[in-house]
Amino acid sequence: MIVTFDGMQSLDAIGPLEVFSSATKVAGHLHGVPQAYRVSLVSSTGASIRTESGLTIDTAPLPSARTAIDTLVLAGGDGVHQARRDEALITWIRRTAPRCRRVATVCTGTFLAAEAGLLDDRTVTTHWARAERLAAEFPQLTVDPDPIYVRDGEVWTSAGVTAGIDLALALVDDDHGTEVAQTVARWLVMFLHRPGGQTQFAAPVWVPRAERSTVRAVQALVEAAPGGDHRLPALAAAAAMSVRHFSRVFAHEVGETPGRYVERVRVEAARHDLETTDDSLDTIARRCGFGTAETMRRSFHRRLSVAPDAYRQRFHVA
Repeated sequence: MIVTFDGMQSLDAIGPLEVFSSATKVAGHLHGVPQAYRVSLVSSTGASIRTESGLTIDTAPLPSARTAIDTLVLAGGDGVHQARRDEALITWIRRTAPRCRRVATVCTGTFLAAEAGLLDDRTVTTHWARAERLAAEFPQLTVDPDPIYVRDGEVWTSAGVTAGIDLALALVDDDHGTEVAQTVARWLVMFLHRPGGQTQFAAPVWVPRAERSTVRAVQALVEAAPGGDHRLPALAAAAAMSVRHFSRVFAHEVGETPGRYVERVRVEAARHDLETTDDSLDTIARRCGFGTAETMRRSFHRRLSVAPDAYRQRFHVA
């Protein structure tokens, strides 16, 4: 059962719906399962809802407490914060979820589940651009902004928009095995398990500027020349501080250590070069301060969960 609302992102519901519909056909053909999934779209009004793109979708009313629900899917979209103020909807989710075998959220549908108290003390994900807000509003959650989807017990959460399809494929794999899920993925021209995390698709998100002018100057120095000598003693000297004092002040004001900050800047510089040039990996690695392509590869895996050459294949602009 997929919960919808006005202002929903249409693909958050339609994507999983298509996966489950295809899986029903495939499971019937391969294993003789007559009705692998029966999917319904519901809303608090039971009327047509208008998605954020303007598409109108017919929905059924929220079912009674006696209705058996195997999997409850909560969609997301720009209208989710208005939906969070729908007391009838949140109450229904809060009462219904414990009776379901599992609960899944797509994109910002995570906010609905969190509002209903379903995610306390769990590790979750959501759209990379909404992860910071989710963590701030619900500090009892552990929010990981990188995975395409996360499973924590009987609760599954996914990243934004198309990640709902990845999540639905994972649910099919869990229910009916890899053969069925892989067949559906091929039919949809999808990876069964998408390589890398969602951070590779994210726009650069810069940390706040430090309050101290000397630390801000160091940030500007690193960003202006990612390939420069940005070892800790050099940065501390630029700030006219001891290494120990500079490390403590920088981490306090910027939110991460100098080393992690330098790596962040260098990865973003390398991303730009991979997207916009045909230079070799060795050339880009030297220019951006990694020294070697292998060091750059390790940083990319640590930051983006993807190798530099794979990143280039996906995002290079001819």
